[in-house]
Amino acid sequence: MAADYEKNPIPSNQDEIVSDGSDAFDALAAQETSHAIKYRTMSWQRTAVLLFGDQICLAIMAQPWAFSVLGWVPGLIASFLAAIIVWVTSYTMWQFIMKHPHVHDICDIGYLLFGRTRIAYYGTMVGLVLYNVMLCGFHILTGAQVLNTVTGHSLCSVDFGIIVTIIAIVLSIPRTLSHVSIISIGSAVCMSLSVLLFMSYAGKESHPGAYPSLGPVVTYAFPQPGTTWVDCLNAVLNIAFLWFVQILYPTFIAEMRQPRDFPKALAAFAIGSAVVFIVTTIVGFYYLGQYASAPAFGALQEKYMKVSYGPVIVPTVIIGTIYANVSVKFIYRLVLRDSPHQHNHTVVGWGVWILLMTIFWFVAFIFAEVIPSMGDFGNILGALFDSNFGLTFWSVAYWHLFRGRLWETPLRSLATIVHLAIFIAGLFLFGPGIYASIEAIIEDYASGTRLPFSCSNLSL
Repeated sequence: MAADYEKNPIPSNQDEIVSDGSDAFDALAAQETSHAIKYRTMSWQRTAVLLFGDQICLAIMAQPWAFSVLGWVPGLIASFLAAIIVWVTSYTMWQFIMKHPHVHDICDIGYLLFGRTRIAYYGTMVGLVLYNVMLCGFHILTGAQVLNTVTGHSLCSVDFGIIVTIIAIVLSIPRTLSHVSIISIGSAVCMSLSVLLFMSYAGKESHPGAYPSLGPVVTYAFPQPGTTWVDCLNAVLNIAFLWFVQILYPTFIAEMRQPRDFPKALAAFAIGSAVVFIVTTIVGFYYLGQYASAPAFGALQEKYMKVSYGPVIVPTVIIGTIYANVSVKFIYRLVLRDSPHQHNHTVVGWGVWILLMTIFWFVAFIFAEVIPSMGDFGNILGALFDSNFGLTFWSVAYWHLFRGRLWETPLRSLATIVHLAIFIAGLFLFGPGIYASIEAIIEDYASGTRLPFSCSNLSL
């Protein structure tokens, strides 16, 4: 059955490949010994680096704006809850994958969770590809904005978008995540540098760049008068967009040499990211208050904004290559099926890979030109996808793992209640969240935001 599953991503009887873990993973790794291109090669340390490289990103800099909408109390509660939920759901995911070693990606999990039908498999596939291509569009838009900002709008914004797209295609050529994890180190370093510069300048400058248009800088415990529930929900969606990115984790685990070690990578990432995310947010909101923007660099004085925003161009492109790799690899596996081109250095294999990657980034470029702002990207992605791939999926996975034993001990009962709450939260972000994100896009277009394929200046 294992061999059948490798040839066909939708097995006829998934029960036959259920396992309790290690031996099956060793057997899968052994199958690659004759392949020129080996995928199951990552150590837990390299996986941790990939997790950091994936999530130490520009979305961090939207968090001070989220706090400026929510205030200290709801903002901190939402952030700490998000950190806990990410760890809980990721651990549940790992437990589920250890029971199903042949899982390659989120689509295999969707198949197992929702009736083991083609509808479940291909429905999840649409979600995976659409989420990742939109996210890569977000990164193209971000890259164009960075280049506009640091060069003083020296080219048409569409041209900057094309430049970022071409660079991204070139960097996306490596076919294994092990290779991608190497360049993700540079991504994490540059984003960390940018964050440190931002916090230093926010504390150093005498006032935000737009001062005194909104009066003296103030912070507040709760949303200010006039803040609507749509505003608050969009702020929460921006927090979700930063934290709930588990859509890639199954692929990360599938390319580990020893998937049993994933909790080590997860623990290192969870602790480190929580410190970086929350400290940056607290510093940003404390010094910028109601002037905080998304991204927060835009609230700094111009000389500080350009210096701190410039390094973001590196993670902008590299993080996009991680999402492109996962998506195109999925499509590549469907196209080539059991062909030897999938695992070897052949003209056909590399030709198909580069063609698919180019098409993927071209579609991402279209999204970058059509959706009006980065904030809108974050809202719609958080509502449509993070609500499911970050929350509801893993509550259902928990039910599959422990059905019939959900209330057998006090600790298991507590875990069941937690996963039920996560499921309800996911449904809420999906339903009202979609409404709030669409309202935000409508308001942006009504207020005269940039038109599609416009050369207008995107500078902060």
